[in-house]
Amino acid sequence: MTTNDSFSQAEALIGRRFLDPGLLQTALTHASYAEHRRASNERLEFLGDAVLGLVVCEELCARFPDLLEGDLTKIKSAVVSRRTCGRIIRRLGLDEHLRLGKGMLTHERVPASVAAAVLESLIGAIYLDAGGGAGGIEAVREFLMPHLSPLIDQAAESGHQQNFKSVLQQHAQDTLGLMPEYVLLDEKGPDHAKCFEVCARVGADRYPPAWGASKKEAEQQAALLALEALGVITRDGEGRVTLARDRAGPPPADGHGDD
Repeated sequence: MTTNDSFSQAEALIGRRFLDPGLLQTALTHASYAEHRRASNERLEFLGDAVLGLVVCEELCARFPDLLEGDLTKIKSAVVSRRTCGRIIRRLGLDEHLRLGKGMLTHERVPASVAAAVLESLIGAIYLDAGGGAGGIEAVREFLMPHLSPLIDQAAESGHQQNFKSVLQQHAQDTLGLMPEYVLLDEKGPDHAKCFEVCARVGADRYPPAWGASKKEAEQQAALLALEALGVITRDGEGRVTLARDRAGPPPADGHGDD
């Protein structure tokens, strides 16, 4: 950040006027630009990473009092991934205001890892500028949650984190008191490149089969098809999967009983 105009633009994008402008300047300064690494955003990144984790964990615990640690961890991992953090910086337009060394300027766009680190350093700067402690946490939350709230909802709604076998097991146990089983129907190909066909079975009901490059993959896909048949999961036109949490119980299966 080399001009007052550029600094003001960055503040406008963030939606905050900094009491200590030097904090924002440091947050936007990559190590490739700084005279020495202590003048870069790396220390703020270190602090911001911890503050980001605290704010997100606190939000998840408040929103989802019934979720266990494992489920909370999955949602957190999806929400604070480096890809997500980088997207927030780009969406804000702050990647245009970074102070980068000449070597970094050869890239057509700021690398995702650099953009993600900037979000963490910015969080650290906001936390310190607001006095740290409770005030700093509140300032960070005010800045972050409009960006993270939709991502938290999306991660929570998907729920499965691609572990369809786990979702089917929970549904079958909760509604029928049964454990799903997976039946190997067929396998093709040479030993080094086999494909497997598997179907899920719950009690006497079998569900549509699926192929996979491994038994584990085929079982996951078979569980997905079973969950769709049961109305537990829906897929939109782009293939995104959502749990239908309001299902009261399973409908009949596809009518194929156990042989």
